[in-house]
Amino acid sequence: MGCMDISPYRGLCGFCVSVFKWLPVVVISGIVSWSYYAYVVHLCIITVESDIERVGLLVGYHVAVTLFLLSYWRTVWTRPGDIPKRFSLTADELDSVEGSETDEQQRRMLEQIVIDKDLPVAMRTIQGAVRYCEKCAHIKPDRAHHCSVCGSCVLKMDHHCPWVNNCVAFNNYKFFILFLFYGLIYCVFIALSSLKYFLRFWTGSMDGHGHGKFHILFLFFVSAMFSISLCSLLGYHIHLVLNNRTTLEEFRAPVFRRGPDKEGFSLGKRANLAEVFGDTWWRMFFPVFSSFGDGLTFPQRFSEDPELGQSSRRDHKREEWGEEGDESVPMLLAEGGTSGQGWDTDVSDSEEEILVNVRPKEANHDVVTAGNSSDFVNVTIES
Repeated sequence: MGCMDISPYRGLCGFCVSVFKWLPVVVISGIVSWSYYAYVVHLCIITVESDIERVGLLVGYHVAVTLFLLSYWRTVWTRPGDIPKRFSLTADELDSVEGSETDEQQRRMLEQIVIDKDLPVAMRTIQGAVRYCEKCAHIKPDRAHHCSVCGSCVLKMDHHCPWVNNCVAFNNYKFFILFLFYGLIYCVFIALSSLKYFLRFWTGSMDGHGHGKFHILFLFFVSAMFSISLCSLLGYHIHLVLNNRTTLEEFRAPVFRRGPDKEGFSLGKRANLAEVFGDTWWRMFFPVFSSFGDGLTFPQRFSEDPELGQSSRRDHKREEWGEEGDESVPMLLAEGGTSGQGWDTDVSDSEEEILVNVRPKEANHDVVTAGNSSDFVNVTIES
């Protein structure tokens, strides 16, 4: 089910708006095309006298511009991430949710829908309710948000970037980071390699033709200006990657049942980096998709298993504890002290909640926790 909001831009007006959205992309393409002409023709072919220097500059330039353009166009044309149909709400479900008399009734209804559909959602609204989009008529997966420019919800939305005319989200976030990275390398390479000739033209120690001199002078100014802006933007997004946050989460912390937690998805610097770029070093630097996950569920700093579906809980625990067989059950044991008592812990797991019952037991007795289900492991602790 698609989004139910109706765009006010239709017909000729809608066409004009669509064309206007592509204007920043056209501007970027025009600047890169001009810089190619200015650098290759006026700097390398006409101005540079040494053949060795000319070849070195041309090779380095074409490597930088190729990686930059590949990353940029992959960011532009990659769909950011669509919400699967199983998260959709039927017309009756949406009417029931929207027609709830109280917030508590709506909250219980949304919780029941999540349980019935077995949807792996852990994030909540600030009021503690399951997040849903009334425009797109579906439950929002974790870290998904509605983009008013695109008119739809996207997975792990970071922001909508007008320079790529696309949402930067789960599927193209790595390409966006590489676009900034190689864009910075491209601009710095141009600025440094043209600096010597810029100074010669500026001081008048080198003769130059009118148009050629203008191209080289302007080439240095533009590349230096873009280097500063790209450096600050890249540094900000590296900060977000290392802390496993999106731009939206940087300004508004994700909310769980336990409350807002800005570090809720942070797993450590190395794991956070691998979640976006993957764990194969050579694929990290190429514009190929290598991010971990499916954009629907994300490992959390604190596991909240009762909020996830049964299958998702099991997969998450196996990843966290490294178990490939049956689940391991974490046990809380009282440390030995002067009281001389241990604890007998029975753990029962249901679809909706985990109940932990703790009752005292005399010391110097065997404590045995046994499960009848294949999902549990028999554990014997000798006190």
